[in-house]
Amino acid sequence: MIKPEVVQQIQQRIDIIDVLGDFIKLKKRGTNYLGLCPFHGERTPSFTVSPVKEIYKCFGCGKSGNTITFLMEHEKFSYVEALKWLAKRYGIEIEEEFVTDEAREQYQQAESLYVVNKFAQTFYAQQLLETEEGINIAKSYLLERGFTNDLIQQFQVGYCPTSGNAFATAALAQQFSKDILLKTGMVVERNGSLVDNYRGRIIFPVTGVNGKVIGFGARVIGKADKAPKYINTPENEVYVKSKILYGLFQARQAIDKADECLLVEGYTDVTALHGAGIENAVASGGTSLTVDQLRLIKKYTDNLTIVYDGDAAGVKAALRGLGMALEERLNVRLVLIPDNEDPDSYVKKLGKEAFQQFIQTHKKDIILFQLEVLLKEAGNDLVKRNEVVNQVAESISKLSQAEDFTKMQGYVKQSAVLLKVEESDLLNLVNKIKRATAQKEQKKPTPAPDTLADITADTPETEVLSFLQENEPQQRNIIRLLLEHGQEPWGDNAKVADYIFMELDDFALESETLDAIYLKYRELHSQHLQPDTRHFLYNEGPEVAKLVSDITVFVHEVSKGWEQLMPTKDDAKQAQLQQDVVSSVHLYRLRMIKKFMKQTFVEIEQEQDEKSLNEKLLLYTELKKLERESTQILGSVIVK
Repeated sequence: MIKPEVVQQIQQRIDIIDVLGDFIKLKKRGTNYLGLCPFHGERTPSFTVSPVKEIYKCFGCGKSGNTITFLMEHEKFSYVEALKWLAKRYGIEIEEEFVTDEAREQYQQAESLYVVNKFAQTFYAQQLLETEEGINIAKSYLLERGFTNDLIQQFQVGYCPTSGNAFATAALAQQFSKDILLKTGMVVERNGSLVDNYRGRIIFPVTGVNGKVIGFGARVIGKADKAPKYINTPENEVYVKSKILYGLFQARQAIDKADECLLVEGYTDVTALHGAGIENAVASGGTSLTVDQLRLIKKYTDNLTIVYDGDAAGVKAALRGLGMALEERLNVRLVLIPDNEDPDSYVKKLGKEAFQQFIQTHKKDIILFQLEVLLKEAGNDLVKRNEVVNQVAESISKLSQAEDFTKMQGYVKQSAVLLKVEESDLLNLVNKIKRATAQKEQKKPTPAPDTLADITADTPETEVLSFLQENEPQQRNIIRLLLEHGQEPWGDNAKVADYIFMELDDFALESETLDAIYLKYRELHSQHLQPDTRHFLYNEGPEVAKLVSDITVFVHEVSKGWEQLMPTKDDAKQAQLQQDVVSSVHLYRLRMIKKFMKQTFVEIEQEQDEKSLNEKLLLYTELKKLERESTQILGSVIVK
């Protein structure tokens, strides 16, 4: 965990124009800056940045946020990664804070592994490019396989010498500890001495999404006889194979641009495709596809095309991750490479354009492909065909979101024809599986959120936008007034926030998210901490930051030149603010009072107990009184 004071130091140094200017060409327009949105294709600039409010908003696609959320959205960083990126940019040293000694040790181990991996990558690259053995044996082999110098540099490919301990000796000379070196898997201990584990092999560094080297794949030169074709880094603090996609760091921008990810199996499949100019390819590294790998892909695109060998092993590998891919709401297609070829050999055989054409014309829907494979295996065996029906229904049931309804209906219709069953029967089976899954989920305990960030941390952006459209504007305006004017004076000894809290003391905001912001502001205000927009933009999580930037977004800004020509009197400004605050608060208050009155009236009509009836009548009378008060206040404000 990064210490709060370091986070605050990073936030204070942030210059939104400076950072976003690295990614977008911005032009000054009044008090704001304007540019072409990096999140959607546009010819007319609609991406607006406010240096004063430290927020951006695209009026074309609706994206908004602050500097940190921009880095998270554009570069696919986590919140912590975005902070570390900014810290590095501004020369701020990050000192981690740890809850336990175990966490501290794990962090220190990870940092040590990053350092030794970087050293190893440089060492192996030098051995490939600068030594006679590397050039004659390894580089010549790579060039024969279609690698270019640029491709070797792009993927940082290296070579480990055949001598027993060249790397081990170099690493120990740099004072790397024996334990750390053994943990990397690059060396093994024999007779009390460290020897190289990758000797005589081509080295493929594996990088994380942050660009750091996290491990290696070591490939034999030529065909493997008794030795394994690849030796991969064992799992450690930074290398967890289920969370890694080889080539993702190099492919991430191409995937984003193409809005499609090509998934292949091996390292050389990825490098061959990139070498041919098809740069949106990554590899699962020979492991079964995992949820974490699918979620990495989903950061960049919803469209996944699996390109595997056409043999039985390739088919099984492709189908293994089907259920998980559907649950993650990815649009999955499958392409099988024919004639005992793999993507590496086939792209070299066809060339870029022909290979891309092959991909486009041979994409198969993966659910229907699964059905074809299973039916072929089942033949005329009725028991096996019944199992196929259940398996396909299980796959279709993974499409559990409301927006997947049309897609699910299409699969049911097509599958019923191929299975030779009634469409209604298959649909009933799918729904039965869905209900059983939902019942299991309901039995799982859900922990209550502890912090404001917890409330919105897992809320998809589409749900946040939907929620904003459904709720009354008064709630948003109340939050805007608190954030922008809450600490301004109200009367002699009070502030705007004091008035809002007093008038809404008995009326919570209907939106859970906005009410959480409201209550957090009230808590900070009661502690005399003078909260403002900046606090919520940078301290309460990325989803809150997006929400706050939408609420405080700038539709129109007055230019500095106009302000100089037409100075606004402070008294007039204060009067306008007062009218805005009073009308917003009492419009919301009045709406809530009317809602309570309606509920109470229904209860009065249904009440049988005389004592309870009298209590409800008194409540209704009191609500009616409050309604008149708010109506009168609103009337005087509007007339004024």
